[in-house]
Amino acid sequence: MYVHFPLHPSLPAEGTTLSKLFAGRGLNVASMQAQMGARMKAEGLDFTPHEHVSNTRLAQELSAWALSKGVSLVDALYRANFVEGANLGDKAVLVRVATAAGLDEAEALRVLDERSFKGAIDAQWADARSMGVSGVPTFVAGNAGVVGAQPYETLVTLAERAGAKRR
Repeated sequence: MYVHFPLHPSLPAEGTTLSKLFAGRGLNVASMQAQMGARMKAEGLDFTPHEHVSNTRLAQELSAWALSKGVSLVDALYRANFVEGANLGDKAVLVRVATAAGLDEAEALRVLDERSFKGAIDAQWADARSMGVSGVPTFVAGNAGVVGAQPYETLVTLAERAGAKRR
């Protein structure tokens, strides 16, 4: 099951920059992005470093709506954010992602304008907090979990400890 989680819920609607987000923490943003790029490349995933950080609240609401229609936008939103550097807080970007996935443009815009899935996302955020989720991604299987990008074998071990069998 996919559950939405706010990594930075206090971001302004227009988002911010990585430099501002991590200001005063002594972090080297360029180095962090280089490391992320190397991890993505090792897994065969595209990644383009960018400075803008989106407020993803509307993207999560749109994603929940899409899932209710049987369509996952997770990969398309990943691509828009991490490859294209698109602002996932921009309704026009979100509607473009939804229509590219075969969803109705007018309905997608209405969901965003009316905030139809706000309550669903509020509930998911509350559930995640109650389970102690503190970062993304968090993978949970049985009574155990791991946080952050993990090697494949770590995820296999997590699933096997929860009773899954290798195929």
